Amino acid sequence: MGTPKFIRFFTSNNHIDSAPPGTIRDTLVNKSSGQQNGTANPVLRLFRRLLSGKIIDGGSRTEEEEKVYSWLYALAQSDKDLVFEYVRSTERGLSFTEAERRLRENGPNVPLQHSFPSWGHLLWNAFFHPFNIILIFLSAISYITSDNPNGCIMLVLVFISVSLRFYQEYSSSKAAMKLSEFVKCPVKVQRCAGRVVQTELVVQVDQRDVVPGDIVFFEPGDLFPGDVRLLTSKQLVVSQSSLTGESGITEKSADMKEDQSTPLLDLKNICFMGTSVISGSGIGLVVSTGSKTYMSTMFLALGKRKPSDDFERGIRRISYVLISLMLVVVTVIVLADYFTSGDVSESILFGISVASALTPQMLPLIVNTCLAKGALAMARDRCIVKSLTAIRDMGSMDVLCIDKTGTLTMNHAIVVNHLDSWGSPKEKVLCLAFLNAYFKTEQKYPLDDAILAYVYTNGFRFHPSKWRKLDEIPFDHTRRRVSVVVETEVSAKEKKIHLYERLVITKGALEEVIKTCSFIEDVDREEIIDFSMEDHQRILRMAEELSNDGLRVLGVAIKRLSMQTGDGSMLFDETVECNMVFLGFISFYDPPKDSAKQALWRLAEKGVKAKVLTGDTLSLAIRVCKEVGIRTTHVVTGPELELLSHNSFHETVKKATVLARLTPTQKLRVVQSLQTVGDHVVGFLGDGVNDSLALDAANVGISVDSGASIAKDFADIILLEKDLNVLVAGVEQGRLTFGNTMKYIKLSVIANLGSILSLLIATLCLGFEPLTPKQLLTQNFLYNFGQIAIPWDKMEEDYVKTPQTWSLKGLAMFTLWNGPVCSLCDITTILFVWFYYKSNAALDTRFFRSAWFIEGLLMQTLIFHLIRTEKIPFIQEVASWHVICSTVLISAFGIAIPYTPIGTALGLVPLPLSYFGFLVVLFLGYFSVGQLVKRAYILVYKKWLY
Repeated sequence: MGTPKFIRFFTSNNHIDSAPPGTIRDTLVNKSSGQQNGTANPVLRLFRRLLSGKIIDGGSRTEEEEKVYSWLYALAQSDKDLVFEYVRSTERGLSFTEAERRLRENGPNVPLQHSFPSWGHLLWNAFFHPFNIILIFLSAISYITSDNPNGCIMLVLVFISVSLRFYQEYSSSKAAMKLSEFVKCPVKVQRCAGRVVQTELVVQVDQRDVVPGDIVFFEPGDLFPGDVRLLTSKQLVVSQSSLTGESGITEKSADMKEDQSTPLLDLKNICFMGTSVISGSGIGLVVSTGSKTYMSTMFLALGKRKPSDDFERGIRRISYVLISLMLVVVTVIVLADYFTSGDVSESILFGISVASALTPQMLPLIVNTCLAKGALAMARDRCIVKSLTAIRDMGSMDVLCIDKTGTLTMNHAIVVNHLDSWGSPKEKVLCLAFLNAYFKTEQKYPLDDAILAYVYTNGFRFHPSKWRKLDEIPFDHTRRRVSVVVETEVSAKEKKIHLYERLVITKGALEEVIKTCSFIEDVDREEIIDFSMEDHQRILRMAEELSNDGLRVLGVAIKRLSMQTGDGSMLFDETVECNMVFLGFISFYDPPKDSAKQALWRLAEKGVKAKVLTGDTLSLAIRVCKEVGIRTTHVVTGPELELLSHNSFHETVKKATVLARLTPTQKLRVVQSLQTVGDHVVGFLGDGVNDSLALDAANVGISVDSGASIAKDFADIILLEKDLNVLVAGVEQGRLTFGNTMKYIKLSVIANLGSILSLLIATLCLGFEPLTPKQLLTQNFLYNFGQIAIPWDKMEEDYVKTPQTWSLKGLAMFTLWNGPVCSLCDITTILFVWFYYKSNAALDTRFFRSAWFIEGLLMQTLIFHLIRTEKIPFIQEVASWHVICSTVLISAFGIAIPYTPIGTALGLVPLPLSYFGFLVVLFLGYFSVGQLVKRAYILVYKKWLY
């Protein structure tokens, strides 16, 4: 619909010369944007954008992308003279003064202007956490009240937590700096100088200093310094793998005018920033630099699209809940203690001790220890973890998006078959293709190596020593074929002379080989016949069938030259490639890795679905996926996604298992759609520049050691082996880490809420402090010390079979079900000690505190064993030896304290044997009741630690 308006615009007189330099691009862009938006009123457009919120519209382009697309299409459809007018340049180039002015106006030529947060800002973010603030406040109070050991411990915990978080965020913030690698190269630019008589000069400037309107020269190996409209080209072949991910090459030509229906990256007269010249040369006009290039639309979202961390957000919410409850309860306890004792300072000190004891001080340390232990375990499995939180996300991951090349496949070709022109296997075709590859010396390609390897490994004896190479017509990207001229001696005993049979053997792209052929070999009659149109159509249909099966096809042709006597040689040129005989095809395939199918099956067993996101062709992707066991009933290509509406896009992405011919931006949108609409935790495995957007946006970005530098920088995990089995081990380790972290969190929430309730009841009912501040802090220290072993606990086998996700609602219900059981035991202890050991209507305060101290410590230590498993603890399921040792050590030390000088200093007294008998009965009852509550909870919610 927009094409007619563009044509009218370009053919009408719009007085471009009178427009300011910066307005021509805006005029073109705004016209196109207005046509596509369909809403002229800016207020309505703004209103619509506000209503859209943060919804990911994968079927349409962003406003920034639309501007870039419109500008480049306008230039691709225009004549060269008009292009110079659009960018306000001339055929002689810019003057040095004008170039400097434009550099000041447009800024450095870098694809992304990124402002990095200062270290002070990152340190403040790491420091500003509710638990850190509370711990520092309590530490200060502890120092004021001369409780130096407790204050020191809390400061150490804060220091470790802040240091770990600051280091992680500071390291990740520097990743975008690697974009500068794209702009560290000199560029040949034509500038004009002179006040009266201007002289054209070709100078080298840094890529950062290239501006729109510059005329640039390029040759093999050069990177394009911006988006370029070609002015002249000579056999120009460009690699766009940095943008598309495809290993193939693209021919470019200046002598073409494109139309709106051509995909952007297929435009022949436009070259893009970051792509490179493979062969040929040319001259181009820079039309966009810096943030206005197509590459900039890829990097525009870097660092801005990472999904929020549900785990960290949940931890923060729990923190606020616990702190709020703590403040309320501590206030009540301080007031109750004051009205009972009448001592303000003692009541405040007791309240501070209660607040310190009820704060889950070990939370940051335990969480980070779990993650660090997981990182070490993954390092042993050949995984380098850059972001510790990615380990936890690996355990929650339920969708893994992977590229095809090198991940599912071996990334090198093998010969599949060698067929004649009727589709039957024929050794002669292979023999001649082998001789072509064997004698070829210039520009060896992987396909040549594949032919040689196939012949050698399958026992063929083609005796290349009997042949002699006379000449070679090397491959170029215009002819797209290579020919060798070889000869072999023919026996002629009766004449006693040496005759040499000479052959021209041509191998290359099927269409180009067919152009050279006038004859075809008739297999049935074993004779050479004319190459008919029917033969041509039949061969193309066969090639299309092979291509649809994911195979790459090369044609093979031959021409017999006249017999020669002697060994004289001569030179040959391209004219010899005519009137040839078409022999057949050689087909190649990049086979899947032996381990890929097994790894994908293991991932599927663990609830991780695989989706293939590739820039390669759909047919090749489908073949590979079929061989490795990925369903191909729902497939889609990038151009098809562009045409979908908002809802259709998300529905298609949800169903599709193979998505081919994707641009980098489309990969990003697919990942975002799975995260937002599909509510999945998404991992993305990629190794190219074109994967950077998706790597940055995914919950878990995974790259490989051999990947592009920027891909590794934006990845959270780097694989030292490009093997999916390594990821399986990472998923298992992630779920183990997540499980142990959740054990501690649920333990802390239950224990803290139970303690809050128990202390409140005891203080209100007893009329005195159930524990002194020193006793409370000592109990808290021993309890926290015993929790250090939690990261070394094991997980049940069923737990690591399914993805694990954070649920704040699930944690709340878990606490409401299990928290009262702890308080019930504490209340039972109060009643038992009150009625059984009370004498003369009075309860010995020191005796009660000793009993409460031991019961509380044992309760908080043993509760972990009930929480950590769905099964019956100590009978059906036993914790790791680290946890068992920690439990025994802390329990034994707690029981022994009243009998030591430390206990005497704390005001504890020895307890009779009958009390320990009561504790045995109490904890047997606790585990029995707790197990009943556990079974009821599982019956209702169908899960336990999940």
